[in-house]
Amino acid sequence: MKKEFIITIYSENHIGLLTRITIVFTRRKINIESLTVSESAIPGIFKFTIVVKSTEEQTIKVVSQIEKQVDVLKAFYHTNEEMIYQEIALYKVSTETLYDSDQIEKMVRNSGARILEITREYTVIEKTGHKEETQQLFEQLNKYKVMQFIRSGRVALTRDPIERLSEFLKERDAFLEQLD
Repeated sequence: MKKEFIITIYSENHIGLLTRITIVFTRRKINIESLTVSESAIPGIFKFTIVVKSTEEQTIKVVSQIEKQVDVLKAFYHTNEEMIYQEIALYKVSTETLYDSDQIEKMVRNSGARILEITREYTVIEKTGHKEETQQLFEQLNKYKVMQFIRSGRVALTRDPIERLSEFLKERDAFLEQLD
């Protein structure tokens, strides 16, 4: 049965790695729902956060294939319940609409969103939350004609108090020292 998984990949910052990683998904006909790449807490190490809808068996195979990439240090997969995650969404609406009705202001307050910028022509609203929450606000605001909308990829941390990458790197370094 297909369900949502969050795959985290740790690597050094190498050109072309993203292309090689996406090819692994393409070959297995798995669509990437969300992709975010940023520096991790470990200097020089980058973290890819990829959301997919797949079976656990397919996800395990993909993670295994990704780990075979030369520049990948380690890859993990998690369920949503094992992660703390958020997305950010920006909405641009007409400032005139904001003045004509107090409904948009009520929507912003009730959803926990905030206004980032107001000009004569437009107002930008920001909402942080899960995809369902940011989508719900979009649907409400779109009754008043959203001019532009964008949602980020997912950012996520494990609920596990132990950073598995740090443990992996310690074990690897200890093994390499034994070889010397």
